[in-house]
Amino acid sequence: MADALTLSRPKAAQAGSVNILDVSKTFHVDDRTVHALDNVSLAIEPGEFISIVGPSGCGKSTLLRFLAGLDLPDSGRILVDGERIDRPSLKRGIVFQDHRLLPWFDVETNIAVSLHSVAGPEAEKRKRVQYLIDLVGLTGFEKALPHELSGGMSQRAAIARGLAPRPPLMLLDEPLGALDSLTRSHLQDELLAIWEREKSTVVMVTHDVEEAIYLSDRVVVMEPRPGRIASIFDITSERPRHRDDADFVAVRREITNLLAKR
Repeated sequence: MADALTLSRPKAAQAGSVNILDVSKTFHVDDRTVHALDNVSLAIEPGEFISIVGPSGCGKSTLLRFLAGLDLPDSGRILVDGERIDRPSLKRGIVFQDHRLLPWFDVETNIAVSLHSVAGPEAEKRKRVQYLIDLVGLTGFEKALPHELSGGMSQRAAIARGLAPRPPLMLLDEPLGALDSLTRSHLQDELLAIWEREKSTVVMVTHDVEEAIYLSDRVVVMEPRPGRIASIFDITSERPRHRDDADFVAVRREITNLLAKR
């Protein structure tokens, strides 16, 4: 495991392939039956940045929970690097809209917690934690408690915690959704820089179409009840992207129009 924590170079983009195969899920709420997902299939290549957008109730977060191993589909399979997901794993990091930092621990300890079950020298773990603190721009705030941080700083710490075990797959559930527009825009650029450095596969759920286009290699648009994939958009323009470019505006309009019909 020590090699998995090596900091001198980013890990090679080998792991992190995802295959979602005919996944369905039904919930029973009071006297109603809700078809959250219906025969959803999607293949994701190692190192891809994928965003999932769609109206509320289309199964975006349910699908992310399946990828995290926090819940299981009624039918179908989800494979990560050929292994069927049936429980949470350090191989899949997750960041929620709420940072969920432990309030009694400082930034350094909150990040280190995710390495508790990881084998390897303690000195290497400490190096990993400090590397991530520097990577997400929290140098000097190692001993700060969560209540002493801004919303953006708290989310940076949460992202660092998710990255600490070097997961091949990172799952982001509206990680920037609670932030003001200026902070959100800044953290989008930081998130891209982190992704390019760490080389993880990223699957992000967001309601922000512009954010999805700005960050992603592909944008998956879902439709609700039952939750299905309506369309997948390849975002081929080079990074860094400009939100006022004609191609960017055209894709945004197409996705927005598609969502308006759902």
